[in-house]
Amino acid sequence: MSVDEKVGVVSMPADVRNGVKVGPPPAFDPECSPALVAAQAVFPEPVTSELLPVIRQMVAYGDPTDADLERGGAYRVQEKSAPGLEGAPAVPLLVCTPTAAKAPTPAVYYVHGGGMISGGRRSDMGWVLDYAEAEGLAVVGVEYRLAPEHPDPAPIDDCYAGLLWIIDHAEELNIDPDRILIFGMSAGGGLAAGVALRCRDQKGPKLIGQMLTCPMLDESNDTASSFQFQGNGSWIRESNEFGWNALLGDRRRKADVSPYTSPSRAADLSDLPPTFLDVGSAEVFRDEAVDYASRIWAAGGNAELHVWPGGYHGFDRFAPGAAVSQDATRARARWLHRLLSQQPTQLEKTLDLES
Repeated sequence: MSVDEKVGVVSMPADVRNGVKVGPPPAFDPECSPALVAAQAVFPEPVTSELLPVIRQMVAYGDPTDADLERGGAYRVQEKSAPGLEGAPAVPLLVCTPTAAKAPTPAVYYVHGGGMISGGRRSDMGWVLDYAEAEGLAVVGVEYRLAPEHPDPAPIDDCYAGLLWIIDHAEELNIDPDRILIFGMSAGGGLAAGVALRCRDQKGPKLIGQMLTCPMLDESNDTASSFQFQGNGSWIRESNEFGWNALLGDRRRKADVSPYTSPSRAADLSDLPPTFLDVGSAEVFRDEAVDYASRIWAAGGNAELHVWPGGYHGFDRFAPGAAVSQDATRARARWLHRLLSQQPTQLEKTLDLES
């Protein structure tokens, strides 16, 4: 089967969700709209196999350098690699640790976005460091293999392998292995959620939290919001269909798709770490994010959900000065601060053991 056949768009009826016809989409935030027009001119959609090499080049063009990430000496930047699972290739990691830290620091394990088909370990790392530096955190970015060249389970396996390596090498990195949270945006948000499920089910590392920003959680791509933003917005339904088909091919919408790959399929969302989810009201991923938060609450879990009015996919990255973007940035930072304030430090844990 050709790549085009594997990733071609599947058309579905508009009343797939409980027989309810989908209405008109919410309007885009007026402050964010000009940036969306500019973004659409640079990143044409829908994504196709012909456009994919160009998109990958454009995404990589914006990657920060080591000097950018060092932030005037505040961070040490190191390239590392983790062994892949079960003989898979090594997984590249980018490790940014605070130079002033004396004791082991908490860390953000960052999983980049890109629709499962683009991006790398440097993607949006400067943006993540904005949150991390304010709290004195280390950041480790993982570069998972991309579809369609490397279909499922390559991406989720690579993300899990990278986390295991951090735990095993925490001492040399000056990272506290008991205070690691996972953070992912878009495809990275879906993979981050999958890693958290896998950690729970396989008795893996105990994460202190998961931050899921506009997460790509549901391979079915059949929610009301997905149809509302068919041919309209940023990362439209057709592009989302391309990404999921690239990852899963003939396994799309089949029973054997793992919940680690498509977390919305998980039957049980209990016993997950504290979760932050946010999403725009005017994007494909709105309904799957809302549903995921609701199911965490139904299972007795801890989740904070924000649906930003008029926000399209990536609105705060394209229009950071807009009021709704600034609100989103502050909400993430405040949740992160609250989460960390509830975690004992390495010294406090040592004193507890001695008492």
